[in-house]
Amino acid sequence: MNAIELLKADHETVKQLLEEISATTERAVKKREELLQKIKLELTIHTTIEEEDFYPAFKEAGAKDELKMYHEAKEEHRAVESLVLPDLLNTEPGSVEFSGRIKVLKELLEHHIEEEEQEMFTDAAKLMSKEQLETLGKQMEEKKNNLKKAA
Repeated sequence: MNAIELLKADHETVKQLLEEISATTERAVKKREELLQKIKLELTIHTTIEEEDFYPAFKEAGAKDELKMYHEAKEEHRAVESLVLPDLLNTEPGSVEFSGRIKVLKELLEHHIEEEEQEMFTDAAKLMSKEQLETLGKQMEEKKNNLKKAA
């Protein structure tokens, strides 16, 4: 699996989890807690392989536009990891605030995913060879598996 396919598969997993948690009600406290922990794990692993492997390779292959995309994507990760997710983890799952924060998280991630897939991944496919993307994909998949085992 090449790097872009791997990241897109991760995006689908996260989008599915976000759909599931968004469909819950305030009474589904246990389900919300479980889904939130799954989302947190998926995001942590995905962000790690993107920031440590994919983004640096993308930045190196590109020019000024790619450098801007690189920094914007990292900033979007920071907003989710440092602001939205910590607040959500400290919000009572049975509350209306939780529902609102899930909606904000979902919207931020959907925007981020759309930009990555339409702009960054399209550029990466042009800038990097099939071999580079395959090698990077294998490296990322191995790291992802190790991170899941360690979690």
